[in-house]
Amino acid sequence: MATIYDVDKTALILKAADELKRVSEIKAPAWAVYAKTGMHKERPPTNPEWWFVRAAAILVKVQKLGPVGVSKLRAKYGGSKNRGHKPDKFFKGSGSIIRKILQQLEKAGLVQQIDKKSDAVKKGRIITGKGMKLLNRAAVSIAGIGAQQKKERKEPVEHKAEKHAEQKAPQEKHTEHKTDKHAENKAAQ
Repeated sequence: MATIYDVDKTALILKAADELKRVSEIKAPAWAVYAKTGMHKERPPTNPEWWFVRAAAILVKVQKLGPVGVSKLRAKYGGSKNRGHKPDKFFKGSGSIIRKILQQLEKAGLVQQIDKKSDAVKKGRIITGKGMKLLNRAAVSIAGIGAQQKKERKEPVEHKAEKHAEQKAPQEKHTEHKTDKHAENKAAQ
């Protein structure tokens, strides 16, 4: 069985975004059409389903980084801002978007908040069993698609091997023919 570590992260995020579209608690607010994802961006995202893609990416980051907060995720989703003739400068991503997505994921039961009072090293949000199950289900479906594509790719390779064997066979006959002529020439002398 494939896990989230066995598949491509981009494919995993896109597949998990499709899964998150079916979760009723996760939906883009009305202002999401106009919002930029950070101060470093010049325009809002062009993908109309970007909210679900970002939610899936945040879910994967929460799983990977362990107890994580909004500030750490803002740094992960930040970038360099073009400031004209001045040197570029790093700015963090939008905290409002990350906070709203984390709240929606928490409401859906995919992540949960933990305190420092518990056994955890630091406080923040961690992935729940339900969230891990969603990511693993997405990984298995990607691995199933990947295995099917790999199987389809193997068939032409075997076909090429058969053609190669067929091409060798006439050459061998041709070399035998030359040796027969050579033997005939020696016998004639």
